[in-house]
Amino acid sequence: MGIEQKAGEMGVITTTLEQVVNWGRTNSMWPMLFGLACCAIEMMAAQASSYDMSRFGMELNRASPRQSDLMIVAGRVSRKMAPVVRHLYDQMPDPKWVIAMGDCASCGGVYNNYAILQGVDEVVPVDVYVAGCPPRPEGLIHGVITLHDKVRHEKLKTWG
Repeated sequence: MGIEQKAGEMGVITTTLEQVVNWGRTNSMWPMLFGLACCAIEMMAAQASSYDMSRFGMELNRASPRQSDLMIVAGRVSRKMAPVVRHLYDQMPDPKWVIAMGDCASCGGVYNNYAILQGVDEVVPVDVYVAGCPPRPEGLIHGVITLHDKVRHEKLKTWG
């Protein structure tokens, strides 16, 4: 006799705490407003009605790092801006994730000089890289889906 016969129409669901927590994390990510260059226009387009990132639980971008858990670095990061990026990342609550959007944020892009970081991963750990110059909104949505897959398979950490 299986669980279907025992439960009947009671609507019983069996799962693990890890799956429930990761489901909640993937469906309630709040990205931080952090557009640095032309990729920010594509990030705004992904939030607009044509692509509608709210279907992933990302209705609004937060202006405060203390209220967000996803940093989307959209555009080139200068050496002067790097400490600010790190400071904002440190202010975000745990767990936190980072998406490097565009070639400039991923590897410096066409700016191979002393003033631009050759990838934002020099200052913050990056979870997902989105390629393109600038990447289309579909690319960012694919990056978000990739991040959701990563978060769904994370293990709960013991705090304390």
